[in-house]
Amino acid sequence: MNKNISSRKTLEKALRINLDEKKYGTIVEIGAGQEVARQFFRTGGAAGTIAKTMSAYDMKFSDAIYGVQSDGRYVSKSRVHAMLEKEFSLILERVGKSRSRTTRYFSYAATVAAKSYKSDNECHAWCGIRVQMYPGAEPSDIVVHIRLRDADADRQQEALGVFGVNLIYGAYYYFENAKEIIDSLTDNLDPGRIEIDSIEFHGSYFEDIDNRTINLYLIRSWKTRAVMFRPDGSVVIPADMLYKKNVLTIRGSFRPVTRLNVDMIEQGLKRFAELDGVSVDNSVALAEISLNDLEGNDLMVSEDDLIARVCLLNSLGYSVMISDLTRYFSMRAYFRQFTKLQIGIVVGISNIRQIFDESSYRGVEGGILEGFGKLFPDHTRLLVYPEIDQGGEFLDYSSVELPSNLRFLYQHLLENHFIYGIESSDPELFKIFSRKVLKQLPNGRGSWEQCLPPGVAEEIIENRFFGYRD
Repeated sequence: MNKNISSRKTLEKALRINLDEKKYGTIVEIGAGQEVARQFFRTGGAAGTIAKTMSAYDMKFSDAIYGVQSDGRYVSKSRVHAMLEKEFSLILERVGKSRSRTTRYFSYAATVAAKSYKSDNECHAWCGIRVQMYPGAEPSDIVVHIRLRDADADRQQEALGVFGVNLIYGAYYYFENAKEIIDSLTDNLDPGRIEIDSIEFHGSYFEDIDNRTINLYLIRSWKTRAVMFRPDGSVVIPADMLYKKNVLTIRGSFRPVTRLNVDMIEQGLKRFAELDGVSVDNSVALAEISLNDLEGNDLMVSEDDLIARVCLLNSLGYSVMISDLTRYFSMRAYFRQFTKLQIGIVVGISNIRQIFDESSYRGVEGGILEGFGKLFPDHTRLLVYPEIDQGGEFLDYSSVELPSNLRFLYQHLLENHFIYGIESSDPELFKIFSRKVLKQLPNGRGSWEQCLPPGVAEEIIENRFFGYRD
């Protein structure tokens, strides 16, 4: 987008707010200048909108104002919540009785780690707004985590200014539609300048919004590539989940999660723990679900269906990642943004055949060799679970049949310890297929329940997941 056009449209948003005498609030920004406040001052009329702007850069000043959060971090969700709490209470205390009763108050807060001239640091920000949707109402919050993709500090600051105006504007004018708010957050920003990997809505006006579901919209609206969920079901930013962690992941549909899926994860964890530097304390296991088919097309699965799978996996104590990543090397590259430690990918024999299918690399300039170069560059391993084929023959990682021109490549990966085999704890598990379980659910209770881990069948029955009927 033309920079002048982008700037003008952002200023038009700021001006509309400035000209509305019923909107009044504060803007506090830490870490990258006062770029949001600057947009409102540039356009004129800001005296009618802004009660205060502030930047508390010194840590002691910041702590004195907002307290010390339990995690000890300054660019964090807990810090931005503390900022919103403090600033909104202050504006009500200081001008709540002197201004018109029709005023709808707000406080915008941002805490930022922008590009440093000293180091190649991660550039990200927690931004939020606490806002009254109508005069005298209990406030509601929108809190967002963004990653700054521009290479220099000036452009990052510019992007933060535009984003902040979009968030304030969206909270006031699009509050009836959470997806419209999300769509508007990147208005007047070129694609790729920021990534939004978490958003939360809280308060009485947003009580009908499921934060798990709305975060999936971030993927489908091209704001991020993946969304992660802790075992308690809460959304977590990837950096918090993966930083300085060894990562073991397994891709599947998990519709529903079966005893076979769990055995693959647990056997994978057992083998993964034998790698250098891997322990229970410094590792995370992730069940990954891709929105795409093998060709990269969106399967158009509903958010409710995806959240049902997340719920079942969470009930077993697993973290979950939903993504639009198609190829395994793309998934590895995504993890590598956040950790330099070991990455293990649990796969079945059918997945190995897919990975070694040269047609899977259409559009990759170097074909399968480039794909493998991106999959195995550093501390990445495939952990292969066995299977029983249609003829009843047992197949493991050492007996995979591949095209003759790829057999030596596979042998190379085996001998250099890029591929390991893992075992099954029970041969009966090979008879379990999610798709067969799924077909039985509309018929009510039955033998399918024995195919699922403890507690999962009860969850499906209670919540009527996946078309279950009594």
